[in-house]
Amino acid sequence: MAEQFVKSKITPNKVVVFGKSSCPYCHKAVDLLKGFNLKPGHFEYIDLTNLKDMEAIQDYLLQITGARTVPRIFVGGISVGGFTDLDALKRSGELELMLKKIGAL
Repeated sequence: MAEQFVKSKITPNKVVVFGKSSCPYCHKAVDLLKGFNLKPGHFEYIDLTNLKDMEAIQDYLLQITGARTVPRIFVGGISVGGFTDLDALKRSGELELMLKKIGAL
């Protein structure tokens, strides 16, 4: 169930952030991404806080990304890590290229 849920959200033309409402780094990641004015339909924030299978989802994220902490961020179906990783991609200019490549800009 958790695996299917995660796989259904991670798509080649979207930026997906798995987070929790109590996580300051999740909010920072969303704010950073909103600064790019992504095209409608290319961004999704999934708040795990109230999902009944939150633990199973985080366990699956650990399997596919190497970490179960949030945020877990995917750009075009590829895990880019957490907020620090996302911020580093932005600073290097690579994030903008990735967003253009998936049609989000």
